[in-house]
Amino acid sequence: MLRLALLLLLALFHIPPAGAEGVHVLTVKGAIAPASADYLVRGLDKAAEARARLVVIEMDTPGGLDTSMRDIIKAILASPVPVATYVSPQGARAASAGTYILYASHIAAMAPATNLGAATPVELAPAAAPGVTPDKPAAPEKKGEKGAPPQDAKARKAVNDAAAYIRSLAELRGRNADWAERAVREAVSLSAAAALKAKVVDVVATDLTDLLKQIHGRKVKLVTGEITLDTAGLTLTRAEPDWRSRLLSVIGDPSIAYILMLLGIYGLLYEFLNPGMALPGVVGGICLLLALFALQLMPVNYVGLALIVLGIGFMLAEAFLPSFGALGLGGIIAFVLGSVMLIDTDLPGYGVPWALIVPLAATSALFSFAVAGMALRARQRPVLTGSEELPGMEGVAEEDIASEGWARVHGELWRVRSPQPLARGARMRVTARHGLTLEVEPITPMSKENDHV
Repeated sequence: MLRLALLLLLALFHIPPAGAEGVHVLTVKGAIAPASADYLVRGLDKAAEARARLVVIEMDTPGGLDTSMRDIIKAILASPVPVATYVSPQGARAASAGTYILYASHIAAMAPATNLGAATPVELAPAAAPGVTPDKPAAPEKKGEKGAPPQDAKARKAVNDAAAYIRSLAELRGRNADWAERAVREAVSLSAAAALKAKVVDVVATDLTDLLKQIHGRKVKLVTGEITLDTAGLTLTRAEPDWRSRLLSVIGDPSIAYILMLLGIYGLLYEFLNPGMALPGVVGGICLLLALFALQLMPVNYVGLALIVLGIGFMLAEAFLPSFGALGLGGIIAFVLGSVMLIDTDLPGYGVPWALIVPLAATSALFSFAVAGMALRARQRPVLTGSEELPGMEGVAEEDIASEGWARVHGELWRVRSPQPLARGARMRVTARHGLTLEVEPITPMSKENDHV
């Protein structure tokens, strides 16, 4: 009866029983970025809330950002649910940041025909030593001799820090710490079979079913203590990214963030130059905020960002200042240099591609010079409106004028002053304007016909 009541209570409040959802499967493809870190961290939290038996992270990555990688590793180390990272499918890889995550996991598994390694910090990798070129590699190391440390102090600090970090993870999980350090210092890689033989990974499995079968009965250490995995007959539940993770994934792409930033800047500038339009300002403000949110998650070079803004300012100034192209050309150069420098890393997938920079720079330049050309043509046109157009216009006297009277000029009634008498209806030409009085001169002699107009 007690068991039945408990089941009814669980059904009534939709509370999943312990381990009811079995294995939660999270999938990461592509670079380790803020979006993937958010997805994995929240996925681990949900698995803990659901009291899942195991979390499997299917991974295929070329690497990623150090900050995102460390957020994921912290979540794995603190997880009350065992985590198995599985490099899958066949042909996948766990390079750079993926290797650290694999080492941090309770179970490290790979599919056949996969590889891992090359964990040197890419953006801080030192330049080649003198005499070493791509077609002339460095001489092989002697037995027992470690690779020469990088000469640059900043790079040396980064590599030493990364090596100590991955060694600590290896020692925590009882894996090959020496090879882990070589993966950082020498950027070496291993195939799945070689990794298993070198005790870098625990399992080589053909699929998830094979993985669960092989790890059944293994002991792993959690923050709560040591447990024995019971993966027999567990159901697989794939946790797909929700709208928040998908949004972060989209705007977290450097190219998308770059486009959003330009749309935001142009939208706000258009609104400032044409107050009251509203739509450009609203769209520009939203795009700029999204871009700033995305850029603050990336390794942004603020000099590059400043050059982009300066370049846009110069190109817009070309339309209003007679610089004869100097401002426009300088703006294009600043815009291109800033775009290249914007993302301060060499990680794959984290630069703004030339295929995007060149068209946007060309479009901005064409727009700038087109506006400048229209402004120049507008300056050369005769004045058609306003008080400046009055001199030279013709009018008709509304009354007999001895020296001063009323006349209609350009459809408006004006007080006019003439050096010669004018009859009502006589035509005149404006020679000057003094406040609200026009100086005029007759252009046709008075006639009898005009007396009756």
